[in-house]
Amino acid sequence: MAGMREGEVRIPSGCAIAAVISKEGKKMTGAAIMESMKPMHDRSNGLGGGFAGYGIYPEYKDYYAFHLFFDCRDTRKACEAFLKEHFEVVKGELIPTRKIPEITDEPIIWRYFVTPLPSVLRDLQLDEKEFVARTVMKINTDMKGAYVFSSGKNMGTFKAVGFPEDVGRFYRLDEYEGYCWTAHGRYPTNTPGWWGGAHPFTLLDYSVVHNGEISSYDANRRFIEMFGYKCNLQTDTEVITYILDYLLRVQGLTLEEAAAVIAAPFWSTIEGKSDLYEKQKLQYLRTIFPSLLVTGPFSIVLGFDGGLMALNDRLKLRSMVVGEKADKVYIASEEAAIRVMEPDVKNIWAPAGGEPVIVKVKEGAY
Repeated sequence: MAGMREGEVRIPSGCAIAAVISKEGKKMTGAAIMESMKPMHDRSNGLGGGFAGYGIYPEYKDYYAFHLFFDCRDTRKACEAFLKEHFEVVKGELIPTRKIPEITDEPIIWRYFVTPLPSVLRDLQLDEKEFVARTVMKINTDMKGAYVFSSGKNMGTFKAVGFPEDVGRFYRLDEYEGYCWTAHGRYPTNTPGWWGGAHPFTLLDYSVVHNGEISSYDANRRFIEMFGYKCNLQTDTEVITYILDYLLRVQGLTLEEAAAVIAAPFWSTIEGKSDLYEKQKLQYLRTIFPSLLVTGPFSIVLGFDGGLMALNDRLKLRSMVVGEKADKVYIASEEAAIRVMEPDVKNIWAPAGGEPVIVKVKEGAY
């Protein structure tokens, strides 16, 4: 492999994902999730790593936390001016980082805690989540050199070009505390390794980490872009995030129903269902949203406000295991990653293809 360049070698099982959540809403630093990526080091190649933490900004929990990459100071100034026209910006600052030799060529990395101006929402007749989603698309599409890579409330995504354990140290994630963490180590096969292309991909409070490859990407992207989404980040996983936002927030589907769209059962499986209501619902979802079926091998973890959903493709072409201990649930590509976080983990199992594992934090716990 010496001398080979990206795209000249394929690692079909590449990429690592991991997650941990406390059902009681108890806070954990980012240290354990960083450690979990070490035994899966060889699933990455240094071209992308990232994390999402939920519950990490309690003092600003009512504000959207925009994390942005900028290519230069002028871009930042222009983007700041745009934000101030449409939002109340209660705080703007550099995201704290730790200079380490493993992470180089970093862009300017800022965060802003914002809330949409009521007058703007009134003039546009939009609810605030729709307005924030449109703002993210506008900046990422029209503002050259600026990328919003996180935009939820009381959560944040941290990503870079590098191995995930180094990315975690770079962003000082051991200094943050959250009730839920997800992580990704990247081995890009068809797309470039760059800061915006690292996982997780996010919109509002949804974040997605993905191990696999989406063969239906073009069909999925063409459909979702009819509804105002724009895929700008040169990585197929981005489209899964927008599909889930569309199904869950815009269409109002449940998590189980959204899973039945993107990892839809085969028609023959649906025909074999004995429960008539279940059968008709699955037929309806497959008929209404055929372009949102995601084909190809995948295991994903969706993070959202108050929970996680883990999902394999319907043929289970990528590994994913789940374990439990007390109030915590652990998810990873490999059991070794879970045992690093909790050596005495119980109830380890591998979810079946197309069957979502949904974990929610107790109501009012965070």
